[in-house]
Amino acid sequence: MDTDSFANSGQEFPGEPNADLALAGQPDDLGRPSGAQVGSGITRREFVGAAVAGPVVLAAGPLLADAPSPAVDRHTGGRKPHGEPQSDVRLVVNGQEHRLRLDHRVTLLDALRERLGLPGTKKGCDHGQCGACTVLVDGRRVNACLTLAVSVSDLPITTIEGLAEGEELHPVQAAFIRHDGFQCGYCTPGQICSAVGLLREGYAKTDEEIRELMSGNICRCGAYPNIVAAIREVLGAK
Repeated sequence: MDTDSFANSGQEFPGEPNADLALAGQPDDLGRPSGAQVGSGITRREFVGAAVAGPVVLAAGPLLADAPSPAVDRHTGGRKPHGEPQSDVRLVVNGQEHRLRLDHRVTLLDALRERLGLPGTKKGCDHGQCGACTVLVDGRRVNACLTLAVSVSDLPITTIEGLAEGEELHPVQAAFIRHDGFQCGYCTPGQICSAVGLLREGYAKTDEEIRELMSGNICRCGAYPNIVAAIREVLGAK
């Protein structure tokens, strides 16, 4: 009988031990007990175990290599070697003074959200393209994700949490509510802070100018007509 015919017959090859019996802990067809060495100095069980474990280790290698190091600083996203530059920073946010020691790479956005517990300023693109992180620094609109915290030390900073006077909403906040100038609301804090800054700048006189000067704030829900209407109302009341 040739090899192919023999393989298709379901019989054991002559001289080959029965692997199923060996793995079950019984003697194989040659009378060898389970775990007997086969040829190369390792047991059948050791060989099967190595064959199963090998691919698992290889597959896990890239995952382990990409795992974050315990030395990663959650505020900067970078590693913390000894001697990295830090500074004492005085942030005046919504009229309150905060003294922090910060890595020079910490953005104003991360300082507000992670260190001062002010989550109203949103992290959108984190590249200065969407405007969700807009705050007012010394009365001017800035993208907090592109502004280093150390660069605004001692300057007055206003976030969405600081616009209202107690229970009384800022006129722009109230207008956004009346005109339904939001949908999901994620971009709304940045839209409102940007609108407050725009009104202080005094350049916008028409709807077209409002749209142009608010173009750095993206609303993915498409509430632009309502946002323009809210700003126009406050502009007309000035």
